[in-house]
Amino acid sequence: MKLFVGNLSFETTETDIRDAFERFGSVAEVVVVTDRMTQRSRGFGFVTMTANQEGQAAIDGLNGQALNGRNLTVNEARPRDDRREAFSESRRG
Repeated sequence: MKLFVGNLSFETTETDIRDAFERFGSVAEVVVVTDRMTQRSRGFGFVTMTANQEGQAAIDGLNGQALNGRNLTVNEARPRDDRREAFSESRRG
């Protein structure tokens, strides 16, 4: 299960995120999204958990909880195409 992790502190590392999520199960991958020009964190990332029930446990356990001074937003990641459709529909208004 791929999870979106938002509201990250710019100092939060992939190791910090992995440590937080491993309490809920096996973590397959952690990615902190960075700006292409500055290589600085954009304040969000993605965590892939190996099982759906572990992913749900991580959402339930970490959404709204503090990590490095910021309250995390954790939910199931949506495919890119779904986000584009939602954005274009909201712009049509």
